[in-house]
Amino acid sequence: MIKVTIVGGSGYTGGELIRLLINHPEVEISAVTSRQYQDLPIYKVHPHLRGVELKFTDLKSDSDADVVFTATPHGSSMKIVPDLLETGSKVIDLSGDYRFRDFSIYEKWYGLKHTAPLDAVYGLPEIYREQIRKADLIANPGCFPTGGILATLPLSKEKIADRIVIDSKTGVSGGGVKASEAFHFPNISDNINPYNIIKHRHAGEIQEKLNEFSNIKLSFTPHLVPVIRGILTTSHSFRSDDNLNLSSDKLNEIYKKEYKNEPFVKVLEVGEIPRLSSVRGSNYVHIGGFEIDEVGRIVVISAIDNLVKGASGQAIQNMNLICKFKENESINHFGLHP
Repeated sequence: MIKVTIVGGSGYTGGELIRLLINHPEVEISAVTSRQYQDLPIYKVHPHLRGVELKFTDLKSDSDADVVFTATPHGSSMKIVPDLLETGSKVIDLSGDYRFRDFSIYEKWYGLKHTAPLDAVYGLPEIYREQIRKADLIANPGCFPTGGILATLPLSKEKIADRIVIDSKTGVSGGGVKASEAFHFPNISDNINPYNIIKHRHAGEIQEKLNEFSNIKLSFTPHLVPVIRGILTTSHSFRSDDNLNLSSDKLNEIYKKEYKNEPFVKVLEVGEIPRLSSVRGSNYVHIGGFEIDEVGRIVVISAIDNLVKGASGQAIQNMNLICKFKENESINHFGLHP
């Protein structure tokens, strides 16, 4: 049994961490912090967690937690992560502060000076599982990068394409719990709203990871759609000169081989389209499409729940690896369809 602290537990990712960890047989949630809601019962903020006998606390410097999840804003994690590591805790950071190997790229995309650079392992088990097992600090991936990287990783590893355009549709929960004009119901309902159309910070994150396998030129545009949960990612790429004879069936075989031992990646058949509802509430990613048109454009599509595989579920998957638990412990349920 390990003790776990959740720092910044009042947001959507904090609520998902509690929901998924509360039934983990190897975990005791020792503290959930929130300065704003200190001493308030958890269910007053997360009404679906009524019956969980926990209250929000303030963050203590003498944490005795074995694992700390920092569900804090970008720029805030770097202020507390070094001290948490000093206490001997393993830290899984859900912000963007430690996702880049090159901190100058972080500063470029986030517009912040990084004041506490540390070595971290990027928490995408499908690539870095063995490094994660040995790590003290995990940088949990962003939601768009999780769907985008997994949809295109074989294209990079097998050097099938060197130019990829990613178009992602995200639900409004990806914007966080704080209300804003962009997420106001009359503004988002019946609309599809592109934003940060060429300058979204997750483009740099996706490109850095894919470039570890081949030189990829990446373009990325996100869209906000009127659903609560989920990210549907459509990747468009063109076959390189060495892959002009690649067929849809062969491409599908490549993906099945790449992900055959991955517990949370489900590769669909050629022409099958992933559904957001099929992964909603789950840690699974569904990958489908695999069609190639007459001009050589490859279309691969992925679907994830942005709050689970795109955030809290993946963080728990990383915790399970660090602590040598079953990798799918407490996150092995299927999606909510319909």
